[in-house]
Amino acid sequence: MKNIRILLTGASGTVGYETLKQLVLKDKYRITVFDLESASATKKFTPFKDKITIIYGDITNKADVLRATANQDVVIHLAAIIPPLADDNPTLAHNVNVTGTQLLITSLEIQSPKAFFIYSSSISVYGDRLKNPYINVGDPLVPSEGDRYGQTKIEAETLLQNSNLDWTILRLAAIMGDHKISKLMFHQPLDTSLEIATPRDTARAFVNAIENQTQLSKQIFNLGGGENCRMSYSNFLQRSFQVFGLGNLDFPAHSFADKNFHCGYYADGDILENILHFRRDTIEDYFKMEAKKVSPLKKAAASILKKHIKWYLLKQSEPFAAYKEKDQALMQHYFN
Repeated sequence: MKNIRILLTGASGTVGYETLKQLVLKDKYRITVFDLESASATKKFTPFKDKITIIYGDITNKADVLRATANQDVVIHLAAIIPPLADDNPTLAHNVNVTGTQLLITSLEIQSPKAFFIYSSSISVYGDRLKNPYINVGDPLVPSEGDRYGQTKIEAETLLQNSNLDWTILRLAAIMGDHKISKLMFHQPLDTSLEIATPRDTARAFVNAIENQTQLSKQIFNLGGGENCRMSYSNFLQRSFQVFGLGNLDFPAHSFADKNFHCGYYADGDILENILHFRRDTIEDYFKMEAKKVSPLKKAAASILKKHIKWYLLKQSEPFAAYKEKDQALMQHYFN
């Protein structure tokens, strides 16, 4: 079989790195990674330097993108600015997520017009689904109020669908693994219906997509872990707090938003699973993996300091700050 030439963007990210690790196990692939140069990226790529071509560059720079897109058969496009940075710097998010994707598409149309473009989108494009948590691909795309990240994903999807390339779009559920606690924790309502996928299952879907082009061509799919990866957000957080030694989820009222986030259950998620057979992990597997990362010493320390840690976390809650300050505009955004 001929060597399939694959361009992977965002290979230093959580899903990107898992995808790279799985790709290098297959000898028939000639892999090029395109990423911003950083100490972290260099450290991650060094073990694979004899098996991959590394091109450092900026996806918003036309010359850099042209260097990466010549003679490629498949592109797995994972590079993106995600929340909370996407919320804090919407201009950067638009430049990378939309303009960068357009540069990638245009360069491929010129240099690799037969390339199969596998695009990573997001469940955020569906917006707030608290009242109707079961999601299908054909549902309206209505990002939550102020969700610039979700909007950039819709714009990039449209660019790809209007291109001359062959493509598929995978809309990712909540990807949990190496997940950093941030202020976004409080943006999500506690009664959210949450379906997760692990980074390694998600990566497996992208890798398996390479040789299923015919079944995926010019179609959009929802990618989630399925029924075994579902629970309420409140239960998910409570379990997570227990894993890290933080005890109960006992934040004061108005710490968490009531609306204007995203997530839900993918009603049609089995369609992609039946094509790509990527699911291995359950939500219980996720918690076991997270527990292995927490040493007994760290867990004991967190348990001792849990009140201080929760106080620090609460200071990051923008809904709670809006409630305390009686900011009517923000209260209307976060609360019913």
